[in-house]
Amino acid sequence: MENREDSPAYEQVPTPPERGLLHIWKSAGPSEELCLERVLLSRPVLQVTLGEHHGLLLTQGSQVYSFGELLWRDLSIPLSAPVLEESLLGKSVVRVAAGGFHCGALSEQGNVYMWGENTAGQCGLTEKGTVTNTTVSEPCPVSVVDSEVVPPAVVRVMDLACGREHSLALSSQNELWAWGSGCQLGLVTNNFPVWRPQKVEHLAGRHVIQVACGAYHSLALVRSLLPQNTTQRPPEKKERGQSPHSSVTEREESFAVDDAHYCPLGVELTEVLIGEHCLLPLSALHSQTTPRRKGPRRRLHPVGRSAGSSPGSGAGSCPYSGDGKSSTTQMLPQLDGHADNLTQTDGRPVSHPLSCWGANKNSAFPDEMELQNLLQKLSGHSLEMQPVSGPGDTDSLSSQTSDDSCVSSTPSTDLLISSNSGVSGPYSSSPVCLEEVRLCLEAEKKALQGQKSSSLTNIHQKGKTAGNRRRSLPGTPTHGSPRRRRPCACRPSSASRTQAAASEEAGDGLPSMETEVWSWGRGSEGQLGHGDQLARLQPLCIKSLTGEEVIKVAAGSHHSLALSAQCKVYSWGSNMCGQLGHGNSPVTVPQQAKLSDGLRVWDVSAGQSHSLLLADGDCVQPILLYCGQHQDSLSGQSKRSHQSQRSCQRSPSRAEIYSVRPTLLPLCMEMGYISSVRCGGQSCAVLADQNVMGFISAIHELASRERHFYCWLSNTRKLLLTPLRNREGVCPTLGEPCTHLFFSLCESFVRLSIMIGRHATSLSYFLHDVQGRDVTSLLLLTHTDDFQDIYKEYCSALGNFQVMGGFQSLHKLSLEFLGSQRSMLAQLCVPNQAVSGDADLVSLLYWPLEQLHQYSRVLLKLAACYDVLTEEYQYLHQGCGQYESLSLSLLRRKKEAETTFVFWKSHSGKNTEVLRLPQRRVVCESSNRSLTLQKAGRFSNHWFILFNDALVHTQFSTHHVYPLTCLWVKPVTEDTSGLYAIKITCPEESFTLVASTPQEKNKWLRSLNQAVDQVLGGGGQGSSPGVTAISRTASYTFTGEGRFKDAHYTGGWLAGRVHGRGTMKWPDGRTYTGNFKNGLEDGYGESVMPDKVLNKPDSYQGQWRDGKIHGFGKYKYASGEVYEGCFYEGQRHGYGMLSSGKQARTSSSVFIGQWIQDRKTGYGVYDDITRGEKYMGMWLDDQRNGSAVVVTQYGVYFEGTFKENKMIGPGLLLSDDDTAFHGDFSDDWTVNGKGVLSLANGDCLEGLFSGEWSTGLKVTGTYTKPAADEPENKERNSLFRLGQYLVPSAQRWGCVFTECWSRLGCDAAGRGERSTAWENIAVTITTAQRHSPNLSRSQSKALESLEFIPPQGEAVTTANFDNIRRYFIKACETPIHPLGWLVETLVTVYRMTYVGVGSNRRLLRQAVQEVQAYLTHFYCLVRFLFPGLPEDGGIIPDPPASPTKSRHNSNIEGIVVVSCSSLLLPLLLPRLYPPLFTLYSLQEEQEEAQYWERILRLNKQPDQSLLSFLGVQEKFWPVWMSILGEKKQIVSSSKDACFVSAVETLQQISTTFTPSDKLMVIQKTFEELTQEVKPMLDGDFLWCMDDLLPLFLYVVLRARIRNLGAEVNLIEDLMDPNVQHGEMGLMFTTLKACYIQIQHESTL
Repeated sequence: MENREDSPAYEQVPTPPERGLLHIWKSAGPSEELCLERVLLSRPVLQVTLGEHHGLLLTQGSQVYSFGELLWRDLSIPLSAPVLEESLLGKSVVRVAAGGFHCGALSEQGNVYMWGENTAGQCGLTEKGTVTNTTVSEPCPVSVVDSEVVPPAVVRVMDLACGREHSLALSSQNELWAWGSGCQLGLVTNNFPVWRPQKVEHLAGRHVIQVACGAYHSLALVRSLLPQNTTQRPPEKKERGQSPHSSVTEREESFAVDDAHYCPLGVELTEVLIGEHCLLPLSALHSQTTPRRKGPRRRLHPVGRSAGSSPGSGAGSCPYSGDGKSSTTQMLPQLDGHADNLTQTDGRPVSHPLSCWGANKNSAFPDEMELQNLLQKLSGHSLEMQPVSGPGDTDSLSSQTSDDSCVSSTPSTDLLISSNSGVSGPYSSSPVCLEEVRLCLEAEKKALQGQKSSSLTNIHQKGKTAGNRRRSLPGTPTHGSPRRRRPCACRPSSASRTQAAASEEAGDGLPSMETEVWSWGRGSEGQLGHGDQLARLQPLCIKSLTGEEVIKVAAGSHHSLALSAQCKVYSWGSNMCGQLGHGNSPVTVPQQAKLSDGLRVWDVSAGQSHSLLLADGDCVQPILLYCGQHQDSLSGQSKRSHQSQRSCQRSPSRAEIYSVRPTLLPLCMEMGYISSVRCGGQSCAVLADQNVMGFISAIHELASRERHFYCWLSNTRKLLLTPLRNREGVCPTLGEPCTHLFFSLCESFVRLSIMIGRHATSLSYFLHDVQGRDVTSLLLLTHTDDFQDIYKEYCSALGNFQVMGGFQSLHKLSLEFLGSQRSMLAQLCVPNQAVSGDADLVSLLYWPLEQLHQYSRVLLKLAACYDVLTEEYQYLHQGCGQYESLSLSLLRRKKEAETTFVFWKSHSGKNTEVLRLPQRRVVCESSNRSLTLQKAGRFSNHWFILFNDALVHTQFSTHHVYPLTCLWVKPVTEDTSGLYAIKITCPEESFTLVASTPQEKNKWLRSLNQAVDQVLGGGGQGSSPGVTAISRTASYTFTGEGRFKDAHYTGGWLAGRVHGRGTMKWPDGRTYTGNFKNGLEDGYGESVMPDKVLNKPDSYQGQWRDGKIHGFGKYKYASGEVYEGCFYEGQRHGYGMLSSGKQARTSSSVFIGQWIQDRKTGYGVYDDITRGEKYMGMWLDDQRNGSAVVVTQYGVYFEGTFKENKMIGPGLLLSDDDTAFHGDFSDDWTVNGKGVLSLANGDCLEGLFSGEWSTGLKVTGTYTKPAADEPENKERNSLFRLGQYLVPSAQRWGCVFTECWSRLGCDAAGRGERSTAWENIAVTITTAQRHSPNLSRSQSKALESLEFIPPQGEAVTTANFDNIRRYFIKACETPIHPLGWLVETLVTVYRMTYVGVGSNRRLLRQAVQEVQAYLTHFYCLVRFLFPGLPEDGGIIPDPPASPTKSRHNSNIEGIVVVSCSSLLLPLLLPRLYPPLFTLYSLQEEQEEAQYWERILRLNKQPDQSLLSFLGVQEKFWPVWMSILGEKKQIVSSSKDACFVSAVETLQQISTTFTPSDKLMVIQKTFEELTQEVKPMLDGDFLWCMDDLLPLFLYVVLRARIRNLGAEVNLIEDLMDPNVQHGEMGLMFTTLKACYIQIQHESTL
C-alpha cells in the first residue's frame, strides 16, 4: 500500500518507518533477561531471515542487507549497522533465505542468487564459480533449468529455503528443486555434492505450497489429491513408517530375500550366500564428509578410499570397480571366495538383525568385537566402548554425521559416496570419529532390545504384494538406476496432475486447507515425524497430519513445527530444550503443543533449539510465545565459548531450565503489531508495524476475529454436529424430513466452515506481507458473492430446520448424546448464552450470522483510513454496505423462521400439517376474522394465510393454495358500498377480499405486494400498492376445465393470463413453445401433437392466431407427409406445398399450389413421382378440374380439360415423335369421339376414335396423305396449336402473390395502407433479429442494411432510383423480407413445375410466359411500395448526375427508361435460369445438332483459309499476333490466331444469365473487333454490314459456343423492348444472322 500514490499520508515512507519495524534478540525465556535490539533503518523491513550466526534483511525498494558473522568474507557485521549487498541492487529482490552458513535471494523475475559457504554445493554451480570453490563471497545467479523438456527451459522460482548443506527452490509450477549434499535433498542420486538444481522427482506432479529446511532435513507442504486419485496405502502400520514393536525372537528368524522387498529408508538389501541355508546382509560403514572449516576435524573416511585419493579416482567416485566387484574387497576378509561388504544404515549396523549376527558360527563377523577390529584397521585408531550418558554429544560440522547417514537405493552401489569426491587437498584427510561409531553400535544394541524398529516390512511377503506397496509409498525408492526409475509408478500421471490442479483452488483464489506434510532427510531425533528415528532418502507423507488442515510448516535444526488453520501447533523432533512446547522427551510423531485456553497461534518459526509462536490473545494486538531454553542455563563463559566455536550440535545439549508449555514474552506488547516471526541459530526476530490511524489494528482485528470464528466453527462441528449426525438414532428421533434437513444443515455448516477457514488463512498470509498487499485484494472484497451465497445458504438451511421443529428433537438427541458432558456444549456457547434447552442450540447455530455485522464494522474502520476519493475507499465502503445489508436481511429471515415456528406450534393439526413446508414462511394470517371473502355466507368460515410463496384460503377442512408467482393484487377503489376490498386475480379464477378496517386493508395490501414482489425476485421492500409486476415470468399448472386442463405452463404472464413467450406441456404429450397473447397461442410457435394410432407425433412450426394455426408454417404429419405453406384458422388455406411418400407409402408425390379450406382448389402442380406424370392446372375440392397440362416421363404432352379428376372433353395430345391427336377424351388417356390424328410425316387420319392411347385406338374415319404441291391446311394446323387449353400465365400463381400482399398487411393486390406495409416489413426484420441469435455476420449486416428504407413518398429521380434498386437487391436476397420470401417461393414453384418430368420442350412457351407474368405481378408490388416509380416502360425525366449509368436501364437522350424487365429480371432470372435454359436447349435440339456439326467442320480450316472462305476482305486479315507480349507473324497455317480477344469476349455469353448481360457481351465483342481492325484501316473508318457480317461470322465460328440457338432465342424472348431497335438490337440481329447462316452452311 505504501507504493500507491493515493494512499494515506501515514503510509508514505518516513524516517524511522512506521511499518516493517525489526526487533532481534537472543533466544531466552523470562522477559527481563531479553537483550532486545531494534534495527533502525530508513526503509521498512519487508522480510528477515536468520542463519546460524548471520542474517539477511529485505527492505522496501528491494534492498538486501547482511549482518552477523559473514564467514565467507571473514567479516563480523553488527546488527546495528548491516551491510548492503550492492551486487543485488537493481535485481528486484522479493525474497531472501538464510541457511546455516549460506544465503539466497530471489528476484521478481524468478531468478535465484546464492552466496556463502559452498563446501557441500549448497550455493550451487554459480556462473562466477567452479566446483572447487568452497565459498562464494558475492551473490551469484544460479540457473534452475528443466532439462526434461525440449528445448530445455529456465524455471521461474517463487520461493527459496536453505538448510546447513542444502537448498530448496519452489517453482512457479509448484514443483520442488534441490541442490547441495545429503539425503535431505530428496534426489535419486548417490553423487554428492549436487551442484546444479535438480527436480525432486518424487513430488513431481504434486502441488507444493511451501518448503522449509532444517539443519539436515526438509519439509514440504503439499496440496492433497482428490480422493479418487489418492494413492491407496496398505493398512499395515509398519508399512507407514510406524511399525509396532516386535520381539527379538521374531526379528531373529532366518529368511530368504525376495526381489520385491523394499525398505522405507531407501536402502537396498543385498545379501551373500554364506552357507546352504543362510543369507547375510552385506553392509559397510560410510560417511559423507564435506570440508567446511580450516583446521583438522574428526571425520569418518569414505569406505574404499584412502586419505589421499585424487578427485578422479575410482575409489572416490564409486565403491564398485568396473567389473561389478566391490572395490573394498581388498580391505575385507575373504570367505568361501565371496566378497563381503559391510553396509551401515542410518549410522548403525543394519537394523533388521538376522540370525547370522549372533547364532551363525560361520558368520564373517561373529560378534561386535570383530566389527570393532575392522573399524580400527580402517581408521588407525582404537575404539573406546563407553556407556552412553545421553544424547547430548556433539559432532563435527560434516554434511552427514554417522547417525544420520543415508544409503543410496540403486542396485549399482550400496554405498553413498563422500561429498568430497571432487575436492582434493587437506580436507579429505580427516580422522575417523570413533565416538560416532560407538554411538552407532550402542544404538544397534537398543534396536536389538526391542526399541523403535526401522520400519522394515515383513520379509516373508510375496513379491507382488510388496511391489504394490512399493508403488503406494511415495517415500520408498524402488529398484533400478535413477535414470531408469524416473517414470516409476510413484510419480503421478498427467491425468493425476490435472485432477489435482482442479482440486487445489478451483480457480477461486482461496488458499486450500486440504494439505499434507512431507518430510525427508535425517531422522535421528525423530524430526521427520514418521514414528522412528530413521533417515529418508525421498519425501514421505506424515500420515498423522493429513486432514489436520496444516497451512504452514517450519523446520528447526533438529525439530519441526506445523501450524493448522485451527490455530493449533504440532511439533516433533528433538525436545532437549523444551522447544516442542509439550513434554520433555523427543517425539517421533507430531503432537499438539500445549497452549493456554484462548490462545490462537497464526505464525510459527523454529530455531536451533527453540521455537517462537505468534498468537492472538485477549486483545487485538498479537502476543509472542516462546518454547526453548532460558538464559539462566547458560553462563557468560559458556555463551562466549558457544559463539566462538565454529561447530553445531548433531543432537542439541539438554537445557537445564526450560518450560514445558510455551511461555509468554510480555515485551511483545511494546513492539507494536507483530506481523511475522523468524528464528535461526540462537536468535529470534519479529517484524512489527505501528498502528497509525487504526489501519493496522483494524486488519489485525479482522484476522483475529476470523481465526476465532473458524476455531469456534471447527469445535462446533467436531463436538456437536458430527457426533449427532453419525449417531445411529438420529433418523428415528428426528423423522425422515427433519433428518434430511439436518444433514443439509450440517453440509451448509461445513461449507461455511471451510470458507471461513480459507478466509482466515488468507488473512494470516495477508498480515505476513501487509506492506506489499493492496487492501482491495482482501477476499471480503474480491469474493463478496461467494461469502453472500454461503451465508444465505446456511441461513436458509438453518431456518428450514427450525420451521419444521427439528430443534426440539435435536435437543433431546443432544441430551442423550452429551449426557453428563454438558461442559462440552458450554465451551461452544458464545458470551451471554446459557445452556438451558433447545433454544440454546438455535442461538448457538444462529451466532455465525453476527459475523456479517463484524465484517461491515471492520471494513468501515478501514475505509476511514482513506480519503473518500480514493479507489480503496470506494471498494471498502461498497463492501461495508453489502455486508451490512446482508446482515439485516438474514436477521429478518431469522425472525421470519422464528415467527413461522411459533405459528405452526400454535396451529398444529392434521389439516394444517399438509401446508407445513421447510421453505415456507408465514407473513400474516386472518384468524381474528380481519379478512373475509366478499359475499360470503353468514355462517361461513374463511381463514386466509399469507406465506412467502402462496396465499392459502382455508374453509373448514379444505385448502385452496394460490401460488404468489401467479397472483395479481389490485386494490378496489372505495365506493358508496363502503367495503375495504382487495381484488385477487389468478390464472383460473378471481375473487375479492374484504377487510374489516382500512388499516387492515392496507396491511394486507402491503404484505401481499411485498410477498409477490419478493417471490418474483425483487427486494420485497417498500412496494407500493398495485405496483407489483403485471407482466412477469412464472410457472403454473392448470386444473380447471378448458383447453389448458392439467397443462403445465412456464413463461410470460400479463394480469393473470398467459402472455408472451412460454412453454405449455399437456399430460398426454402435447407441447407448445412460442408466443401467447391474452391467454391463447398467438405469433410464432412450435407444437408437438402425439398420434396414438401411428405412435409418432405431428409437429408444427409456424404462425398462430387466437389459439389456432394461422399464417405461414410447416406441418409434419405422423404419416410422413409434410405441408409447408399457409394456414387459416387451423386449416390449410392459400399457397402451400404438400410432400408425401417419404414413409410407409406405396406412392410418393408432391403438390404445390393453392388451398382453400384444407382442400386443393385453384391452380396447382401435382408431381406424381410413382407414375412419372406431372399435372399443371386447375383443382377443385382436391380433384383435378378445369384446364390443365399433363406431361409424362416418356415425353407425352397433353393439354385439355379435366372434370372430376378425369380427362373429359376436348384435348390435344402430342407424343415425343411429333405424332399429334386432337379430339374428345372420356377418361385419363382414353379417347372417345371425334378427332384428328396427325402423323409425323404429315399424313392425317380424321374420324371417330375410341380406346386408350397407350394400348391402341379404334378408328372409323378418313386417311389423308397430302400431296407435295398441296397448300397448307390452316384450319387443321390451328387444331394442333399449343396453348389453347392452358391456364393463362397471369392466373397461375396468384396464391403466392396473395400471401406476399398479406404479409404487407393488404387484403388484396394494391388494397392497403403503404405505411402499414412498411411497418410490417420493419416488424418482420426486427423479430427475425431478436429471435434468431444464430444469424451469420453477413445475414446480420443484411438485416441492418434493410432497416434503412429509401424515401418512398417523393418523386423518383435517377439518384434515389439507384438507392431503390439497391434496396430491392438486398431485400430479394434476404428470405426474411416479404420480397425475399416471394422470390424464393417463385423460384420454388418454377423449379417444381419445369424440373424433372416438366423438362418437356413443348412447355417452353408456357415457361417464358410464366416468367413474364412474374415480372408483371412483382412490379405491381414494387410500385405499391414506391408509388413514385413510373409504369412499366415509363421514363424518369431527370438526367443522371454522373456519366455512369446503370447497365440495367436504357438511356435515351438523357432519359432513363424503367421497365419491370430491367429492374426485376436481374433479380429473378439467375435463379430461374437452369430450368428455363434447359427448355430452350431441348426446343433447339435439332437445329443445335446441325449448327454444331458445321462448327466442328469449319473450325478444321486455318485462319486465312477460313477468312477467305467466309469472304472477309484481305484488308481485315491480321498480319501479326501477340504471344506473351511478343509479336509473331501470322502464316497460312496459323490457327486460332486472329481476333483472339473478340473470340474470348463472345465466349463469355454462356456465363451470363439475363438478356441485358448477354447483350453487353455482344456489344463488347464488337468493340474488341473494332479495336483489332482499327490499326489496319484509316481513322475515319465506319462499318458496313457487308464487311461486318463475314468478320463477325468468323468470330462466332472460332468462339465455338454450345447451344447458341438457345442463347439467341432466350435473348429474343426476354429482351427489354426498349433496346430492340437500338444499337444493341442491331448487334443482336447480326449474331442471329450468323447463327442462321452457319445452320445453312451450304450457301456459304
